[in-house]
Amino acid sequence: MHRNPHPDLIKAGKIAARVLSEIEREVRPGVSVLRICTLAERKLLEYGATGLAFPCNVSINEEAAHYTSPHNDSRVLPERGLVKVDLGAHVNGYLSDTALTVDLDDSYEDYIAASHDALNAAIEAVRPGVRLGEVGAKIERTIRQHGLNPVYHLSGHQMSRWTLHAGKSVPNIGTSTSARMEAGQVYAIEPFSTNGSGAITNGSSVYIFSNNMTDKHKLDRLPTEFRDALRKRFGTLPWASRWISSKKYDIDALLNTLLRAGAIHGYPVLLESEGGLVSQFEHTIFVSDDGPIVTTRRDSESQIP
Repeated sequence: MHRNPHPDLIKAGKIAARVLSEIEREVRPGVSVLRICTLAERKLLEYGATGLAFPCNVSINEEAAHYTSPHNDSRVLPERGLVKVDLGAHVNGYLSDTALTVDLDDSYEDYIAASHDALNAAIEAVRPGVRLGEVGAKIERTIRQHGLNPVYHLSGHQMSRWTLHAGKSVPNIGTSTSARMEAGQVYAIEPFSTNGSGAITNGSSVYIFSNNMTDKHKLDRLPTEFRDALRKRFGTLPWASRWISSKKYDIDALLNTLLRAGAIHGYPVLLESEGGLVSQFEHTIFVSDDGPIVTTRRDSESQIP
């Protein structure tokens, strides 16, 4: 384990930060969600990423996460509400994961402040040996001070090379877990705030998938070919159904076959259980011996380590 961040980790963070800053300016009422997703993904690659850490998420209002445009998406951003943009790059497998929320008509300043301030409070707590539950307690306390509730069903996550979710979780509430951050580890910390209960339910739509690299189910020839092609192209990282087009395959039918067989995993759009509005901010943090190094810090956030 590196006690200092790998240069590719730093590069992946800088690329994602630059793209998120540029995409924030594009998030306006009436803009196509598909445009936001594809523009972000194209910029990540143009600015030097080896690939995408996951599909760009553009989740609106009560959607907490995992909305990315399907093929031919006609959805546009509403006149008012909260839009979460969550994106990440990888450079030779070293990952970044970062997000912000845009208030489309300046009606929801408390939501923006709650998640943003909670993220800063969590980052200030990062050090080798800190309990993850203590970090969660700082997130929860900050969000409640703004009169909102933390989304306790969602959490941040440890990351490692080629693996977006690498074991430990960073809760958004105080917990008694004994798990601790260690020097050399990398975490995505992502507070979510809501006026709902903070519970999450799965929506009916699934547009993001990942490969089960250990699956050995017997499949017919076409599903096997399709599974192997997905593994070769995407490996361990998540991918979007709109990234796949084929004259040879019935994509939807094959995706359903692989889902039923357990050869791929689907990530449903996540909804606040009471229909509450949700805001989110997220950074990737390297735990150094001296504390946090925020790899995805944007230029407008010079106060963050």
